[in-house]
Amino acid sequence: MTLTIGLTGGIASGKSTIANMLKKEKLPVIDADVISRQVVEPTEKAYEEILATFGSEILHEDNTINRKKLGELVFSNNTKREQLNNIVHPAVREKMLKKRDEYIEKKEQVIVLDIPLLFESKLTNLVDKILVVYVKEEIQLKRLMARDNSSKADATNRIKSQLSIDEKKRLADAVVDNGGTKEESKRQLMSILEEWKIDIE
Repeated sequence: MTLTIGLTGGIASGKSTIANMLKKEKLPVIDADVISRQVVEPTEKAYEEILATFGSEILHEDNTINRKKLGELVFSNNTKREQLNNIVHPAVREKMLKKRDEYIEKKEQVIVLDIPLLFESKLTNLVDKILVVYVKEEIQLKRLMARDNSSKADATNRIKSQLSIDEKKRLADAVVDNGGTKEESKRQLMSILEEWKIDIE
């Protein structure tokens, strides 16, 4: 019986750091962000739908989607964000489930679905356990501004467009508090995996 873990957290909470730790332990991680980039490549169906919905001004010169431009367009507009989500999410979900099923066929003991918007996209039914990577909101804000070189208002908008990190923490089966050192986060992660009876080589 394969255990499916949903890995999630707030924007800039350091979720990819935890995902990389899991990969280093040779656990299969299916990354929704990577897949969401694949499904909007020019050969994909979602690409055509995005183009039809938002127009060619969201493209780079090489006809690939300018994610920054598209992001700016949808982050401050709920209707547009919903339109985009309705195109991208089903395509991502389909690809993720296909990969998950391949791992289940290989009888993997555990699969990690790395989904930033696990709660917002109502995908909790795809997983058995939910692991939330947590940092306080002020750390989130600071990290996001530094990472994307964005203004405080812009970073705040992006954080507010998601379910609050405290609410995610409340809904989790387990939490890694990622506000300290990498070593502290890794210790917490290992102890959770042990508690969930996952064998690490």
